[in-house]
Amino acid sequence: MILTINIGNSNITIGGYQEDQLVFHAQIYSDTNCSVDEYAIKLSGLMDLYEIDPAQVEGAILGSVVPILTGRLSDALRQLCPVRVLLVGPGLKSGLPIRIDNPGELGAELLCGAVAGVAALKPPFVVINMDTAISMMGVNAQGELVGGVILPGPQLALTALIQSTAQLPQVNFRKKPAGVLATNTADSLQSGVVLSSADILDGMAARFRDALGEDTQFIATGTLPPTILKACRTPILYRRDLILEGLYAIWKKNRK
Repeated sequence: MILTINIGNSNITIGGYQEDQLVFHAQIYSDTNCSVDEYAIKLSGLMDLYEIDPAQVEGAILGSVVPILTGRLSDALRQLCPVRVLLVGPGLKSGLPIRIDNPGELGAELLCGAVAGVAALKPPFVVINMDTAISMMGVNAQGELVGGVILPGPQLALTALIQSTAQLPQVNFRKKPAGVLATNTADSLQSGVVLSSADILDGMAARFRDALGEDTQFIATGTLPPTILKACRTPILYRRDLILEGLYAIWKKNRK
């Protein structure tokens, strides 16, 4: 089994691949207060939950946008499974040409999403990763990663709005929005977050089409609520495990 781990700002997503098939998918919170031993306990608990013997693990690959947690998860993995742990970054082959100013700045989840996107879609396409931030990265018709944008995610925007106002409540934007003519404060806030997030994605999609071509497709992953996805006018393919797929593809290109 090959373990694939993506460390995001909000969540750590973990998958296990056996004979090219994803056999388990799990998620824990990204907690910078946890020690190496505490993460080892969490990983051990997940393996027990999914009935995985650490001796089955042949290797692991880790992508991270939280540097403080990168070493901790790597060390925790090595405590449980004394195997080679690959870290996504300079030195690993991805098979994807990167045409940005400093490839070392590219977030691991964006690279992995683009690598998996090439296997799922014909370029040009845009990978959308929804987490604390929304990241959108474009791959041109030649299959080259050429750049993108980063903007606040809906939960971050909602939290900032509530913290900066006196009477706005916390709302669940995973619920279907009431529409632009909402008749109470909670529904007005919930509809505003959902519909504006969808409009932002639609607006950015139009700009990406201007840059990459009218036939540009869009593929999304991460914590993109179905309500926002359904409110978008742009066709967007959602793949929950896109980043794990990219991690596994990169592992296969670099295994020895």
